[in-house]
Amino acid sequence: MPTRTARTAWNGTLQEGSGRTELASSGLGTFDVSWPKRTSDEAGGSTSPEELIAAAHASCYAMAFSGGIAKAGGTPQSLDVTADVGFGPDKERGGFMITGIKLTVRGRVEGLDATEFEKAAQEAKAGCPVSKALAGVDITLDAALEQ
Repeated sequence: MPTRTARTAWNGTLQEGSGRTELASSGLGTFDVSWPKRTSDEAGGSTSPEELIAAAHASCYAMAFSGGIAKAGGTPQSLDVTADVGFGPDKERGGFMITGIKLTVRGRVEGLDATEFEKAAQEAKAGCPVSKALAGVDITLDAALEQ
């Protein structure tokens, strides 16, 4: 199985420094990162580890759910998946942490009713490799079948 690589080059201190994170395996882009922008409500043209985790989780979950729908006898027409990754203080151990992840999915699916859709959605959440990697984080799911 493949290994994927990202690389970050960082210059300076945490508070005043900055870095550039490169999606090295795909060559699809290089993105600015900085601590002040990571902890701000406005990203200001920079990404963060949490946004990159959100992207990984949303795409992984979409793939896992698409496969789960087919396994349950349905045909996915479209899935719209959003992952919101929270970041904040770690009150127990100090420092910072990912405080939780909310997955939201809206789907158009043939061949499954709402109950079957919800079951497949929950199974995909449990089976998604990124969900498994983030098992120490509270992950919630809001799934709805659209007609």
